[in-house]
Amino acid sequence: MHSRIANVNGIELHYLDFGCPQPGAAFAVLMHGLTANAHAFDGVVAAGLTQHLHVVSVDLRGRGESDKPVTGYSMGDHARDIVGLLDVLNQPNAILIGHSFGGLLSLCLGATYPNRVAKIVLLDAAMRMHPNTRAMLGNTLARLGKTWPSFDDYLAQIRSAPYLKEAWSDEMLSYYRADVVDLADGSVTTRSQSEHIAQCTAAALNESFESYCRETHVPTLLLNATGEYALGAPLLPAENAHATAQLMTDCRVGHVRGNHQTMLYGAGAADIVAAIQAFL
Repeated sequence: MHSRIANVNGIELHYLDFGCPQPGAAFAVLMHGLTANAHAFDGVVAAGLTQHLHVVSVDLRGRGESDKPVTGYSMGDHARDIVGLLDVLNQPNAILIGHSFGGLLSLCLGATYPNRVAKIVLLDAAMRMHPNTRAMLGNTLARLGKTWPSFDDYLAQIRSAPYLKEAWSDEMLSYYRADVVDLADGSVTTRSQSEHIAQCTAAALNESFESYCRETHVPTLLLNATGEYALGAPLLPAENAHATAQLMTDCRVGHVRGNHQTMLYGAGAADIVAAIQAFL
């Protein structure tokens, strides 16, 4: 794995390049969730995703090690970043694998840049999520911009979240380590900031993902995590996943173990890799 920077759309975009496993391997871009970073997929990579694909995992603008401009967080801005990354890497098109917000971005790209998208894999993303999604994401959003005395203190709070209490895996450490930056006094604070994520959220709420679904015609796989995430329910109800697939030209639905977060590790990650290999 190599950590790299691409100059695209007026910013520096950080990404992880896992290399090409064999000549002619298909190219795939991994796009993380709303407040996440490129290391969110480390568990899926460990489960074998990169054995047959040339994979890059990107820090979306405002997250991870990518630039964090004051403004510019619409779906269109994010989509132009990904197209710019493909241009820098001389890739005519790519398989898009997006988790949560990254999945919604995949739908935007599929509808607006169809010639740059070969196939789409949606990981727990659909035109409509749970009606109480904002409340269910409370723990995730509440950490933004906070400071902890140490990384261990930060990690203790993360591990207390309802969706992780019974499902912590040390495979998650690299993701949460990449989530924070060390300050001079030994304390840590999140790389993602609430004001940027708020812009992302507001912009996404103004998008018509139903229209994007109708306008996306490439083969698509939607993998739904069936486990409880918060408020006694999964973040993406199965009926919403199937309703999304019915709007699309060519979309199949599968179900994986774990919840919206833990699906990316352990048994869920193994399910994801097996489903993607069968789909491709």
